[in-house]
Amino acid sequence: MQRPIPRGSGTPAAVPVDLDARITVELSSVVSGARRRAHRDGDGQLDTAHLLHSLLESDPEVRAVVGDGGQAARVLGYLVQRSIGYGLRWHGTVEDSGAVPRVTQAGRGGWSPAAAAALEYALTRAAGDGARRARGVDLLAGLAADQECRAVEVLARAGVDADELAGRLAEA
Repeated sequence: MQRPIPRGSGTPAAVPVDLDARITVELSSVVSGARRRAHRDGDGQLDTAHLLHSLLESDPEVRAVVGDGGQAARVLGYLVQRSIGYGLRWHGTVEDSGAVPRVTQAGRGGWSPAAAAALEYALTRAAGDGARRARGVDLLAGLAADQECRAVEVLARAGVDADELAGRLAEA
């Protein structure tokens, strides 16, 4: 069953302080890579496209779930183009899919509201499955569940159906 993306409840869901204790070493590496990518691109916040890019580069399980080598390569192609044209309209803007109430960058620890919601989804999904730590596929499920986030826009442009992907992840 697909868990819903948490919606605003008055108090925004912040990125957990004890994040490293709640995610696998591999997912921690993904988050670090996404932070570096956001900084290198001059983006004020880590967003869902940064997370998707880092997941696809670093996590073979995520690449396998996204689809055959061709689909994953197409998605990476769009993500690479982000800094040279595609995605420039996002530069300097806050990704806000409505998943959580909009807050300042400082209150979010440098994460867009949609990226923080995807992370919260991953943590909740892992705990619901009895896992102590969230994995890359948990975060991918969080990205795919938010139809308004940048990661889903990239997936759609590359021909990946996020609803179908979310369904496969729910079954896994």
